[in-house]
Amino acid sequence: MTKLWGGRFAGDADPLMARFNNSIHFDARLWAADIEGSQAYAQALQQAGILSPEEGAQISAGLDRVQAEWDADRFQIQPGDEDIHTAVERRLTELIGPVAGKLHTGRSRNDQVATDLRLYLRTMIDELAAHLAGVQQALLAQAERHLDLILPGFTHLQPAQPVRFSHWLLSFFWMLQRDQELLAGARSRVDVLPLGAGALAGTPLAIDRQALAARLGFSRVSLNSMDAVSDRDFVAEFLFWAAMVSMHLSRLSEDVILFCNPHLGFITLADAYTTGSSLMPQKKNPDAFELARGKAGRLLGHLAGFLTTLKGLPSTYNKDLQEDKEPLFDAIDTLTLLLPVLAGAIATLQPQPERMAAGLDDFMLATDLADWLTAQGIPFRQSHHIVGEVVRAAEARGCTLRQLDLATLQAIHPTFTAAALAVWDFERSVEQRGAMGGTALAALRGQLAAARTALLPAPGA
Repeated sequence: MTKLWGGRFAGDADPLMARFNNSIHFDARLWAADIEGSQAYAQALQQAGILSPEEGAQISAGLDRVQAEWDADRFQIQPGDEDIHTAVERRLTELIGPVAGKLHTGRSRNDQVATDLRLYLRTMIDELAAHLAGVQQALLAQAERHLDLILPGFTHLQPAQPVRFSHWLLSFFWMLQRDQELLAGARSRVDVLPLGAGALAGTPLAIDRQALAARLGFSRVSLNSMDAVSDRDFVAEFLFWAAMVSMHLSRLSEDVILFCNPHLGFITLADAYTTGSSLMPQKKNPDAFELARGKAGRLLGHLAGFLTTLKGLPSTYNKDLQEDKEPLFDAIDTLTLLLPVLAGAIATLQPQPERMAAGLDDFMLATDLADWLTAQGIPFRQSHHIVGEVVRAAEARGCTLRQLDLATLQAIHPTFTAAALAVWDFERSVEQRGAMGGTALAALRGQLAAARTALLPAPGA
């Protein structure tokens, strides 16, 4: 096949150079976007008087036939197909003849590939948003089912204060909700039409770019042709989102991996989302969550690598930008598989109330004792110091805080009365924290209502 750009070259490219240059082996997945963009562009050419109605109809019908071959998995990629644009145009020419060559009038692969990529990514963002909502729904459903469970809470990976198990689950719901908001913003910046920018200087044709944008469902048209063909900020932003959501999923995974360890045993995972050992028959490994934790490094790497590619580029299009697709496609593929797996693993995990209760200890109520002193009029800084002495006394005796008798407490500070002993109650402790965002049941119910509202589709969506 004659190359799209070969007229000024006397010989063929070195075979290794051709292999190095070609992108068809990874950008073939853009075929639907490429055909959609070409169909719209053919209509724009016809409206501009570049194509006759007959030629426009011929090209449109030919593109329909090319799409049917892709749909039926019958499209044959040929050795001379550099990229998806070359492949589609080559096949269109085979089907309808030389009139196919008019389709590229005023269009460059520079604005064509930018358009294809935006069309494709816009669709994939919508799919990923739905997958992410599936993980959120699994967290929310578990939280609604287990409002009564109290879990040891940790800071610095050390026992800290009791919290409701549902409160822990929802902490990750809100991380993912921020990811939803970030993704929606990224989508709005993907939703810009570059087609009509040409190679870099714009088109000399009377193309109605606003009508073209409307035909392709874009909300805006690029305002500078040089920026339009070189802009890959939307790819970098998506890769940032992918890195961010994978980081949040990695943090969730780390907690799950710890909590399902038999030494804690706060939760158990369904067999469907775990694996065994080839040597140790007793093993039940949380591989779904370990892989989720591992994928975060991969996706963080894609972001760092692509930003490095972009940082030194001169104006307009450069072939370096071909490096946008493989990290983008891999990030999409990784999350398209990962998110439903985690949704299933979360939906089927089983909390273990007895093990959670066994993990609670009186030292987690030390702050409650300090709060009791503060309620008696002692400044919190002094209360904190007093309770520190109480903790030291219990540790010296090798007992729990509640095993210290009232006389011992009063010897440390005379403000203690029998009423102070009421703090040794984990349910009381969580119920003390009823301000918005706290772990008390009333606050938690408000949080659940807000989470359910957040998951509802936006009006008109």
